[in-house]
Amino acid sequence: MRVRACNLRKFLLSGAAIGCLALSGNTALAREHVTSYRIPAQSLDRALRDFGVQSGATILVDAAIVNGKRTAGHSKRSDPETALRALLLGTGLGYRRDGDVFVVTREGNVTPLAAGGEIEDDTEIVVTAQKREEKISDVPIAISAFTPKALDDHKIESGAELVRAVPNVNFSKSNFSGYDFTIRGIGTKAISASNDPAVAVSFNNTPLIRNRLFEAEFFDLERVEVLRGPQGTLYGRNATAGVVNVIPALPDDSFGGEVKAEAGSFETRRLSGMLNVPITDTLAVRVAGAMTKRDGFDYNTFTQQRINGRDLWSTRASVQWEPSDRFKVNAIWQHFEEDDNRSRTGKQLCTTDPGVAQVGDIAVPEFLQSRFSQGCQSASLYGDAAFGAPNAKALAYVMFPQINMSMGRDPTVATRRPLVFPIPRNFDPYGDVVQSRDLREVATSYDPVFRAKNDVFQFNMELGLGDDLKLVSQTAYARDRYYSSQDYNRFVSAPVFNDSAVLVQNSSGPPQPVTVPGPTPGGIFTDPQLGASDRILSADLSRSRNRQWTQELRLQSAFDGPLNFNIGANYLDFKSQDDYFVYNNLFTLIAQYNYNGAREGGGSITRNCGEGTPTGRECVWVDPNPIGEGPEDGHNYFRSKNPVRTKSQAIFGELYWQAADDLKITLGLRYTRDKKIATPVPSQLLLGAIENDPTRGGPISGGTISRGFREFPEIRQKWNAVTGRLVVDWKPDLSFTDDTLLYASGSRGYKGGGANPPRADIDQKVIQYQPLPETFKPEYVTAFEIGTKNSFDGGRFTLNAAAFFNAYQDYQISQIVDRISLNENFSAKTWGLELETAWRPSRNFRLDATLGLLDTRIDKGAKSIDVMDRTQGNPDWMLLRPWLQVPSNCIAPKALVERILDFDRVPEDFKLLMLSALCAGSARYGTFNPELPGVNPAFQFDRLLGFTYNPLTDAPNGGKGFYADLGGNELPNAPHYTFNIGAQYSVFLEGGDWVLTFRGDYYRQGKSYARVFNTEYDRLKAWDNVNLAVNLARGEGDFALQLYVKNLFDKAPITGTFTNSDDTGLSTNVFTLDPRIVGLNATVKF
Repeated sequence: MRVRACNLRKFLLSGAAIGCLALSGNTALAREHVTSYRIPAQSLDRALRDFGVQSGATILVDAAIVNGKRTAGHSKRSDPETALRALLLGTGLGYRRDGDVFVVTREGNVTPLAAGGEIEDDTEIVVTAQKREEKISDVPIAISAFTPKALDDHKIESGAELVRAVPNVNFSKSNFSGYDFTIRGIGTKAISASNDPAVAVSFNNTPLIRNRLFEAEFFDLERVEVLRGPQGTLYGRNATAGVVNVIPALPDDSFGGEVKAEAGSFETRRLSGMLNVPITDTLAVRVAGAMTKRDGFDYNTFTQQRINGRDLWSTRASVQWEPSDRFKVNAIWQHFEEDDNRSRTGKQLCTTDPGVAQVGDIAVPEFLQSRFSQGCQSASLYGDAAFGAPNAKALAYVMFPQINMSMGRDPTVATRRPLVFPIPRNFDPYGDVVQSRDLREVATSYDPVFRAKNDVFQFNMELGLGDDLKLVSQTAYARDRYYSSQDYNRFVSAPVFNDSAVLVQNSSGPPQPVTVPGPTPGGIFTDPQLGASDRILSADLSRSRNRQWTQELRLQSAFDGPLNFNIGANYLDFKSQDDYFVYNNLFTLIAQYNYNGAREGGGSITRNCGEGTPTGRECVWVDPNPIGEGPEDGHNYFRSKNPVRTKSQAIFGELYWQAADDLKITLGLRYTRDKKIATPVPSQLLLGAIENDPTRGGPISGGTISRGFREFPEIRQKWNAVTGRLVVDWKPDLSFTDDTLLYASGSRGYKGGGANPPRADIDQKVIQYQPLPETFKPEYVTAFEIGTKNSFDGGRFTLNAAAFFNAYQDYQISQIVDRISLNENFSAKTWGLELETAWRPSRNFRLDATLGLLDTRIDKGAKSIDVMDRTQGNPDWMLLRPWLQVPSNCIAPKALVERILDFDRVPEDFKLLMLSALCAGSARYGTFNPELPGVNPAFQFDRLLGFTYNPLTDAPNGGKGFYADLGGNELPNAPHYTFNIGAQYSVFLEGGDWVLTFRGDYYRQGKSYARVFNTEYDRLKAWDNVNLAVNLARGEGDFALQLYVKNLFDKAPITGTFTNSDDTGLSTNVFTLDPRIVGLNATVKF
């Protein structure tokens, strides 16, 4: 680097000069250079000399106007203007600029600082959106960046709340352990262990496939960046919608600390703080932490406990060593931990489907009416009817114990005593359920259990290779543990069990009591996982264990000439196992007393697999261990086990050509090679095999093994993708703006495909299934964007705008089919407009606003089967409930249903089997297909009724239903508009020693749909949110008090939904906002 003296003319213009130094060869600093400033608190004249040396800019000032003045200094990475403003803050001085020359002047001259220098200028935030430090106003990307002060102003405390300040962003929790952060209509709508997020979430520029963006709270940050639109070059895979980059505050050379304490609604207690300690001039350490404890936002009226509470804490330790301007290393460790009763999902809604009372001219017997019910109807979630419960008589696991597993006979009848089954016949356990309309009030038998741990280790190195080249290395290791268990059905049933201990053996004559207690003595059934109860109990467990290694190397140039580059390579190795369990005491009851049951003393007994002498019976292993303990090898619960390994390598580069002082062209390319390995481990719910011959599958259940889980051959997938971008940006010198950037870009993005979870491990000779796709395709996007960033009136008014068009190929979306999350691909278009503006007419007042307009359309020809409406209104077909082992509903010809109902030579229990045979299912319980081998003649229904029927070939899509036409539909969770406006007013007290600030924020998002089918059931209404805050701060903020109200009007909109599986009634998990929270906090800095 060469230094030259200022010429005499400049000396004369300024009167007297100090610190007159300038970089040789600068082109008027058209693109601001960001550097690390180390200017301590000192006299202003010495500080300006240091600024001139460290910035390489020319600084001119009359010595008389700085004499006796002091400055608080500046020790941050920033561009020159930001550094100079910080030095002049509170001195009564401003500046004007001519290219790379800064002239310090008294107030009253033309200066951006004179009217409002104490107000944070968003245009001067330094970001790393392009993997290099730049002013946000110089970055040709639609980006929103938030300093800690901006986050606090908006009361944004976690990633989910970014929606209130970023246009065209949406957030909703999703099923299992995931969430859906959506940018411009695109998010993570696919749910699979091998799925990748569409919005890349990064910690300090390191992408994390699994993260706690939803659960963790922000603390001690440098900033948060949200990049909108595909970022396929520098961020690569999993950035087809955009990027959220969380940048922690790192150690610097100034001793300081901060402590913040808060109390608020729901017994909230919060504590956070940080301490920065310089060990030497080149070595510093920083520690920070935060904790939150509060009572639950929701109330369980059945257990009378508050749930959905918080008990979480985070800590971060970092060390940074910078022995010279050319070498810097830092290491970061961040830990997050939570152990509380957080609810993974919200309330479950359901418009009860009563079934069908008449088919044609034939009345349907009451017991069979539920065979035509899917549990919950496809209806609006906003009516009173939505607060019902599924028709439990339609659930196979409820119906089965009503007609099977007799426990004895009824002692209250004198002669011809009827058999008694575990559950009374034709009884709906949810028949009397009426839910509260309050989305934060639930009634469940089982309170949530939530635990999470997350660690991120990162090592970063920057090495200067001469004056113009820098080598950057980022190495990171992350591990994540997640455990969430809660009530699965989200409804409390009535007491359901008959008392098996009071029954008799004989049908007539003097009563002979049974000699064994049976399965439900006293009307109580004891489940090894769920305990004893007289009601239906059901709970799930979502658990994840994963770890990730990443390494990235970048070589960046900063030449004085017109060409610069940023090239690099990275590697990712991600390993995960996701487990999902569903426990239900009726599953265990059926396993123990149907498959493993026997008769003794006129009653029912059970013998688990391997107990006693093995026999030729079909056996289903019942796990005796509590939830989460033992080998977890039971077949009395549903378990989806999903081991996945992802490896990715990429090389990338961007070339920056400064074609003119005001024109730059960026060309970027990236080559990505992805490899995914998924190990299919099929579920085994109620599947068994022959006890004394494990090689023989279960002839009734259709199982292949009695205990444990089989691993199938690995599914290996590979993709090679080339992505990139071309950007042209222009910084014209306009008379009506201080600074203007115009840009146009085209880019290409990519996200890998994956493997769908395997279905149940069922023998196809026993249970007939139509195959489902084993894998889903990768996702690609071609995107175009034009935008502008403008600063007016010395930075008092800023206006950014962007318009975009994105064409997505094979966008990934999932729904529950056959108890798995089936991922499908749809092509779609999205387009819209975004505005961000801020007005700061004085240091007292600030107004900021964002507006996002969005339209999305699925391409013509797209289709899928809507599990909520399988017949698509076709009057010749009817929905039917299948037999126990078949997880999904089917459709069948109405004419054949009429023939079965009209057949009067068999009882209604036999008609139930006939109706079930119209679905692809267990031939052992009957079929109309004469080609199936080994069917008991008594169950060859085609002979009885005189017609043949094979649902796999004679029904649309194998009986799954008619396709719904999706062409022209909107993408899910893509509101037509988002809008935010915030205003704050500051009153300066005691001569400016104290500042009292009032702030209010209003946010609103338009209507959208929860699923691609765009039915009334899918409609999500528009909603809004209001937050208020009052802040009293002293001096430079060394002490502050804040009183705030979030969600002022205590609104509970439905922000997202997820539809559950057919065999649990198609109920709907809904998600909503946190309730109104009032908080008071105090901050002390030192």
